[in-house]
Amino acid sequence: MANSMLASMPKFLAAVALLTACAAPSLPAQSIPTQHAGNVSFKVVSVADNIAFPLSIAFLPDGEMLITEKAGQIRRVKNGVLNPASIDGVPTVHSRGQGGLHEVAVHPQFATNKLIYLAYAKMMDGGKATTVLARARLEGNALVDLKEIFVAQTNSTAGQHFGGRIAFDKAGYLYLSVGDRGAPPSGDLEAHPAQNPGNHQGTIIRLHDDGRVPADNPFVGQAGKLPEIWSYGHRNPQGLVVHPTTDAIFDAEHGPRGGDELNLVQKGRNYGWPVITYGINYSGTPITEERARAGMEQPVKYWVPSIATSGLMIYTGEKFPMWKGNAFVGGLVGQQLARVTLDGNTFKSEETLLKDVVGRIRDVRQGPDGFIYLAIDKNGG
Repeated sequence: MANSMLASMPKFLAAVALLTACAAPSLPAQSIPTQHAGNVSFKVVSVADNIAFPLSIAFLPDGEMLITEKAGQIRRVKNGVLNPASIDGVPTVHSRGQGGLHEVAVHPQFATNKLIYLAYAKMMDGGKATTVLARARLEGNALVDLKEIFVAQTNSTAGQHFGGRIAFDKAGYLYLSVGDRGAPPSGDLEAHPAQNPGNHQGTIIRLHDDGRVPADNPFVGQAGKLPEIWSYGHRNPQGLVVHPTTDAIFDAEHGPRGGDELNLVQKGRNYGWPVITYGINYSGTPITEERARAGMEQPVKYWVPSIATSGLMIYTGEKFPMWKGNAFVGGLVGQQLARVTLDGNTFKSEETLLKDVVGRIRDVRQGPDGFIYLAIDKNGG
């Protein structure tokens, strides 16, 4: 394994860190002090560094890690060793502003079909970019038969709010988050694109694993509404997960200045942005006086001030049995890991871990070994 992540940060652009239980016997000595959270103690160790702005982590069945770099590379880490060669066949991505190679996800039946999925920003005709979902087979160190299976109707010259997180449910349906592309909230808030299911801005998308639209999606057959949409009224979902035991869908999305949200994502529901929000404009001016409205969903949990939510994970492992069923949310500006205890689908409590210890947490995943893995990006990328 590499030197500790904290020591590597001034030297390298980014690192991928592993959160481990103190009882793990084979871990190297660390310079980051043992961390304490209630009656739980844990250590942070480095798995791999010299990774340029990692945005997401996925695990193959054998425990190998796939890590996306914002500029459009996929790196591999196996047994603590970073493969110096990135994966071939990755499509060209639009790496500008917040755009890039946002997500790599592994098909639930990868062991037999070798399929992986990519969500990324792509430049379209007219100098405008959007969010694209593609799938391919991983053969050796290359992607083959890559095909775009969904192209969001969100074309914009803006460089922010692409969304681009992927999750699968138990039935094999695929969910994709799509941001509102930074459309400013002004004037008639109900006319904001995120309030219009006639486009994909500010939505969660639901598809079959080959990109076909499920017949029971909420807006199938409705004039002026796009059939891929599962829910709308979102701002910029940077975390997306299907609960491993209940199959409930949760997202973690950026608010403006304040108002980050953890949401229970349900069929056909409107999540309110920007008509209702707990945040304000970055300038400090109000967006709306409304915090709730009939027909619009309330978040399970919201953050004021913002922590700049990122990756989202529900923990089910054995390394931290006292945390089973907890949601873990990364924080970018907050430079923290939020542990959210849920009672069913209802918020119960929150604990802040690693505040200002490891830097900006871009993604959080549970590994097949039950440890918790974090992708860390440095300020300024």
